[in-house]
Amino acid sequence: MKYINYSVLELATLCKGKNATDAINRATLGAKHIDNLGYKRMWLAEHHNMEHIASSATSVLIGHIANHTKNIRVGSGGIMLPNHSPLIIAEQFGTLESIYPNRIDLGLGRAPGTDQMTAMALRRNNLNTAFYFKDDVLSLKRYFSKENINSKVRAFPGEGLDIPIWILGSSTDSAYLAAELGLPYAFAAHFAPKMLESASQIYKDHFIPSDQLKEPYFMVCVNIIAADSNDEAEFLASSLYNLFAGIITNHRMPLSAPTEKPIYHGIPEIESAVNSMTSSTFTGNPAKLSAELKQIINLVDAQEIMTTNYIFDDEKRLRSFDLIKDTFSMING
Repeated sequence: MKYINYSVLELATLCKGKNATDAINRATLGAKHIDNLGYKRMWLAEHHNMEHIASSATSVLIGHIANHTKNIRVGSGGIMLPNHSPLIIAEQFGTLESIYPNRIDLGLGRAPGTDQMTAMALRRNNLNTAFYFKDDVLSLKRYFSKENINSKVRAFPGEGLDIPIWILGSSTDSAYLAAELGLPYAFAAHFAPKMLESASQIYKDHFIPSDQLKEPYFMVCVNIIAADSNDEAEFLASSLYNLFAGIITNHRMPLSAPTEKPIYHGIPEIESAVNSMTSSTFTGNPAKLSAELKQIINLVDAQEIMTTNYIFDDEKRLRSFDLIKDTFSMING
């Protein structure tokens, strides 16, 4: 079997009773822990107007994490490009790449990463920016290109730097775009697994080689809760399920301690919605995880797996990173 890279998506989620400083410190501790474990990268998300998530200033967090690590690539999962001017992003990531050479990724998404009212505030009442996503991606590529030297608008730092651009998505639209532009593609199965198979097939079938990428590169983001025993992993996963229940019912909450049964137990509508939203969630010890992850890797021909880590206890969260490394040692062995 081909070698499968493994990485982490970090949202800097607040735990119950903690604040944003605690969440960022926890994210940094996790990054330092995985830095020497063979993980490929850590990406930071972009969310706005969400009380219990501290990843709003994504570029700032990327710089902070990169400064506290040495080996892993650090990037955006993603920059929600319609919220920003492509020139500003080119300058920000050009600066990051200049400080941390050969370690910065730029993952780009079309969604606002928030509600519509906040999106209007971010975009100064221009919600049409999402319709120009492809044009904005091409603008970014142009700002990074050496061929932009004669343009009246140039990105410094940024121009001429080799910063990998990724397309992120949770639908088939993003798959077509990534394929058309010949860019690596990351699919958000950790919260929107429904179109995973279709998107992967479209991406592979329609891929056009580019200067950045000669062959398709497909990464799947899933939820992984690893523990020394399967029972413990399932217990720890209740924190994730309870968090998603809050999202579904619009009663968002911080990450809380695990519960014997999910807080929505016995409410069929919520149970069904959470089960659907988290169907790409894998729990267990390395033996169980490696067998199950091999199936999804083969199903969609993935080159990389990225995982969230919604574990409440700090020590068990770090232990989970160790066990995920062991899982991929089995997969790649």
